[in-house]
Amino acid sequence: MDIFYASLLSLFVVVFSCSLRFGFFKSKLDVDVKPPPGGRGWPVIGETIEFVTCGRKGHPEKFIVDRMTKFSRHVFRTSLMLEDAAVFCGPEGNKFLFSNDKKLVQFWVPASVKKIIPSLKGVNQTVLKTVRNILKPETLREYVPIMDMVAQKHFETGWEGNGQILTHKLTKNFTFLVACKIFFGVDEPEWVNKLSVPFERLAPGLFSIPLNLPGTLFRRALNAGAFINKELTAIVKKRKSDLADGKASPTQDILSLLLCDDYGRLMQETEVADAIMGLMIGGYDSTSSTCTFIVKYLAELPEIYEGVYKEQIEIAKYKKSTELLNWEDLSKMKYSWNVACEVLRLVPPTQGTFREAISDFTYKGYSIPKGWKLYWSTNSTHKNPDFFPEPKKFDPSRFDSKVPITPYTYVPFGGGAHLCPGKEFARLEILVFIHHLVRRFKLKKVIRNEDVIFNLVQPEVAKGLPIHLHPHKPKN
Repeated sequence: MDIFYASLLSLFVVVFSCSLRFGFFKSKLDVDVKPPPGGRGWPVIGETIEFVTCGRKGHPEKFIVDRMTKFSRHVFRTSLMLEDAAVFCGPEGNKFLFSNDKKLVQFWVPASVKKIIPSLKGVNQTVLKTVRNILKPETLREYVPIMDMVAQKHFETGWEGNGQILTHKLTKNFTFLVACKIFFGVDEPEWVNKLSVPFERLAPGLFSIPLNLPGTLFRRALNAGAFINKELTAIVKKRKSDLADGKASPTQDILSLLLCDDYGRLMQETEVADAIMGLMIGGYDSTSSTCTFIVKYLAELPEIYEGVYKEQIEIAKYKKSTELLNWEDLSKMKYSWNVACEVLRLVPPTQGTFREAISDFTYKGYSIPKGWKLYWSTNSTHKNPDFFPEPKKFDPSRFDSKVPITPYTYVPFGGGAHLCPGKEFARLEILVFIHHLVRRFKLKKVIRNEDVIFNLVQPEVAKGLPIHLHPHKPKN
């Protein structure tokens, strides 16, 4: 993110000094309409630097809450990612954006994302519906034992025998292995290692300034995206051939399911590759971040760890030593999932996403012009005491079924037509991870107060969360 930060400053200097056509962000609004209250920040770059800086200091909610307090608790105006934007706040704002897809708003991603993953230029509801249908619970339940096998091997080779580990590095390795195996059936170490390097370069460049210059995050991500698409396209071509010849099963992994779907058959091979790439990004980076913070909180809070440990031991007690986890086992992990949900509340895998106004409309008495970018943020509700009392306190009981949560306040996976299609996949993967983690080790942090950084891609622990591992003593 340092290069991203520097790129923003450089862009400001270049554009501000050389181009007056922006007119200091001359308003698109006519004088007789009422825009949302707020400020645009600096010419051209707007308030992006302050938005990023708040996240890097570990308090992304400050950018949102300060402006909600100063301007409006419903919606305020700003400028982000070189775009005029309105930030919709609270459950009403979330509901409005999630409920008006293709009516008043549409999904929007910055130019950098579209250039790195070209198929996103034409992303449509048919693609999302197809992917969501494939990733439904009744389909994914068949893959739980495979996730468990990957987890067993991962913990045996990456965790056991090590007195100290770097958590984030290992969680990324785990989620990447699971994604490769479940999405397109590949688990050969050489190939997985070959693909993991470009994926490491991909995510940081997705929301960078799209300057295609040597050394920039964008250039590295652009090259990585092209390499990944080429590799995945080759896999897609081979799988199509294998399916036609009866050498592959229609249900062996997500790729086969996608290629055997009626719409999937009509997609170009590169489009299928991009769809898989999108799933990989969500199933790899986002979930690894959540797993990392689960380790962090379990290491910090012994009483929470004990609750999870007791639940997992109880589940293991009724299984043979060689028996793999199944769907029914995961359905019993209610407390463990409550813990994961509280982690997702405090450290959501994304701060929010953008929409774009496809027509002029009004919201809460304010005019929103066509073309404006609209942003919803987890930070307007997740840490709001009106919805989550003592919001900084780690309290898994918030998610007990007896305790109602105000609709549209808990949104770590988004909502509406663009609810994350990998939500259920992430749940299964996280629970399998927790099961093996607590059954094998007690945890102790190496760095007592390690900084947490929220960037535009995912939250991170500053030093990667080094942890002392203390294996459980075998019972006689």
